[in-house]
Amino acid sequence: MKWYEDDSLWSDFAPTMFSQDRAEQVTGIVADSPLLDFGPGARVLDLCCGPGLFLVPLARRGYTVTGVDLNPSMLERAETACAQAGADVRLVKADMLDYVEPGSFDAVLNVFTSFGYFDDPDDNLRVLRNARESLAPGGRLLVDVMGKEVLAGWIGRPQAVDLPDGSYVVQRDTVLDSWRRLRTDWTLVRGSTARTASISSFLYSAAELHDLFVTAGFTDVECFGGFDGSGYGPGSRRLIVRGIRK
Repeated sequence: MKWYEDDSLWSDFAPTMFSQDRAEQVTGIVADSPLLDFGPGARVLDLCCGPGLFLVPLARRGYTVTGVDLNPSMLERAETACAQAGADVRLVKADMLDYVEPGSFDAVLNVFTSFGYFDDPDDNLRVLRNARESLAPGGRLLVDVMGKEVLAGWIGRPQAVDLPDGSYVVQRDTVLDSWRRLRTDWTLVRGSTARTASISSFLYSAAELHDLFVTAGFTDVECFGGFDGSGYGPGSRRLIVRGIRK
């Protein structure tokens, strides 16, 4: 079983990965972001939607929204969030390595460093090609990751996050394979017990991910340092790459 197929990982660490603070941040991002301005009624796919932090704000912006994820517990959380908000969102259980709906979307989003999961670089390229095939002509793909340049500026000591129930999570990042890959180890400490899980993915610089978009067939590829449309540079906290299907 691959790490991303471990249902317990997502269930145990969801409060840290997808906190209420992060949900509130996403609501503001979606409402204000020029990169997420797709026009009235745009058909938007959130690929690897997780518990749906982006789904409800996207639906509130007037888009026709689809969320795709492989993990059942994440889709259940997304379904609950959408139902509570009264958001009409289509949810699909599927693997991003295989999922294609030809020409069905005006925009595809892949956020929260949900790209680069596969050990074979060709599989990660395949994900981009699948996304391109699922876009209508003129459609846009946006991928949001932790770029190498961003990571190099802050990687260091372990980070601890306190949870509302009194437990806490310690996060440790390790760069592997001459800065080609990143492993993040999460340790959940609850009372006298501890549970550890690891997440691994490819690391991309802006130039590397830009060129991968081009190889996948996208045009007008651009790199940004945030959803506000700012340029990617030393002060950026995220790397967002956007490409167009002509």
